[in-house]
Amino acid sequence: MADLVLKNVEKAYGEVKVLKDINLDIKTGELIVFVGPSGCGKSTLLRMIAGLEKITGGDFSIDGVRMNDVPPAQRGIAMVFQSYALYPHMTVRDNMSFALKLAKKSPAEISAAVDKAARILQLTPYLDRLPKALSGGQRQRVAIGRSIVRDPKVYLFDEPLSNLDAALRVATRIEIAQLKEAMPQSTMIYVTHDQVEAMTLATRIVVLAGGGISQVGSPLELYERPENEFVAQFIGSPSMNLLTGEVVGTGAETLVRLDNGGMAKSHVATQNTDKGLRVKIGVRPEDFHETDGEAIHSGEVEITEALGEVTLLYFRKQGDAAAVVAKLPGIRPELRYQTVNLTADPSKVHLFANGKSLLYR
Repeated sequence: MADLVLKNVEKAYGEVKVLKDINLDIKTGELIVFVGPSGCGKSTLLRMIAGLEKITGGDFSIDGVRMNDVPPAQRGIAMVFQSYALYPHMTVRDNMSFALKLAKKSPAEISAAVDKAARILQLTPYLDRLPKALSGGQRQRVAIGRSIVRDPKVYLFDEPLSNLDAALRVATRIEIAQLKEAMPQSTMIYVTHDQVEAMTLATRIVVLAGGGISQVGSPLELYERPENEFVAQFIGSPSMNLLTGEVVGTGAETLVRLDNGGMAKSHVATQNTDKGLRVKIGVRPEDFHETDGEAIHSGEVEITEALGEVTLLYFRKQGDAAAVVAKLPGIRPELRYQTVNLTADPSKVHLFANGKSLLYR
C-alpha cells in the first residue's frame, strides 16, 4: 500500500527540459496509466519513479518520505519491463524466486510467496517448465510474478504487452485487470501507447504532451469532457473531428455556422460564448448520424471500411479542412461515392476556442 506524490517534478538533459511541472497525487490502490505520443516522456517519468533516471527538479515521495535520492532497491518498487528478461536456463519457479534468494529469504518464505503469486497468475501448472516451453503471454505473467513475490509498495509496468500479438494482448490485458482485482490495495502505474489498454485498465489516465501533463481523469472523463483539443483528438479512435466556424447564436444552445456551410448546435458553455467568436466544434465519429434536415457536415464518401458491427466513412476533403470520418452502425458499403448528410446531438458537440474547451473557459 502506497500513496505517491510528485510535486513540480522536472527532468532535464543539460539545458533541455524534457519534463516540467509534473504535479500528480496517486492514491493507494489506483491503477494509473501514462499515455501520450512517442517522445512525450511517459517512460522517462516511470523510470524517474523507479529511480532509474535522476530527478533534476521538484520532489517525489512515497507515503510522505522523499525518494529523490533513495536507491531503486530501497524504494519498495517492482518494475515489469517491455521484454520478459527471463533466465532461459531456469524454471518458472526459479525465475520467480531468484530475487528472494538474493535477499536471503528462508526456503519456506520463498515457497509460500511463489505459490501465492502462481495461484494469482494461474501459473501453478507451469512452475517446473522452462521459459521456452511457454507462450508469450505466459512468459509475461512470469515476469509479473517476479514482481508480485517481492510484495512491493508500487508496481510499475513499462508497455508490458507491446511484444505480444493481437490475440495475446487481449488475453493478457484481461489477466492484468483480473490481477488488479485480486490485489485491490496494490498501487500500479502503467505506461502504454495503446488507448484500449488505457481505457479498460485505468482508474485514472494521465495524458502527457509537450513535456507536461495535458489532463488527468478517469477514462470516461477524458473521453466525454476533454479539456483541450489535444486530449480530444488523442483519446478515441478514430480521432475526434474538428471543424471550424463562428458562433452566431447563444442561449439555451450555442449555434455555430461552420466554414463548410453546415450548422452545429452545442449545449457547451453557452453563458461564456459570445456571438462572433471563432471556434472549433468537435464531434466523435461514433456520435455522427445521418439526417434529412440541417447538417453539420455534408460531403461525398470517398472510402468505406466495413468492420462488421460498424462502418467507417471517410469523406473527401474539402479545401484545406481536415478530412471528416464517421462511424455508423451496421454494414454500409453502398454509401461509397454517395453524398451523406451528418449531424449529432447537441450534447455530443464539443466547443473549443484557442485550443481549450469552452467547458473550462
